Amino acid sequence: MTTTVLDDLKRVYQRTWWALVLRGLLALAVGVFIFARPLDSVAAFALVIAWWALFAGAVDIVHAVEMRPVMTHWWVLLLSGLVGVGFGIAALVYYPVLSLTFAVVWVAWWLMVTGILGISAALMQRRLGVQWGWIAAFGVLSVVASAFALFSPPVTLAAIMGLIAAFAIVAGVALLVGAFKLRSLVHA
Repeated sequence: MTTTVLDDLKRVYQRTWWALVLRGLLALAVGVFIFARPLDSVAAFALVIAWWALFAGAVDIVHAVEMRPVMTHWWVLLLSGLVGVGFGIAALVYYPVLSLTFAVVWVAWWLMVTGILGISAALMQRRLGVQWGWIAAFGVLSVVASAFALFSPPVTLAAIMGLIAAFAIVAGVALLVGAFKLRSLVHA
């Protein structure tokens, strides 16, 4: 039975390994585009945030209506959906400022919460007599980065776009390597 499953997998990958190549090439293209055209990339990022909010909000509204008969607090999901749709519309009307502001504030809050949790964990570890210095340093650095993110939105946006581009390039290379390794295994 194991041989049959392996043979089936080989046949599937033999026919579809090229899809991984295409995904890898697309990821590489996105990463290179972001580095080559950062302002266009930021504008596209703002649109993605706006359309994502609209789509997610609409899905939440439909889900809330469907869940109404079985969920007592279905209105919370409906409210969430309405907020998402409202934000998406506002982000398109006030394009790109609202979406980009959201991205900066989201990153700043994430850094702040991460920092506070890190400091809290360090204090707990200190009470237990466990090494706590590095975690405390990370927490403080994260809180400072949060303040910096709020006070320097262009740098924050550049960092976000740089991380997205780097991830896309690394993912693209990994997908290409994986596709060709898979192809060589299937043809072996």
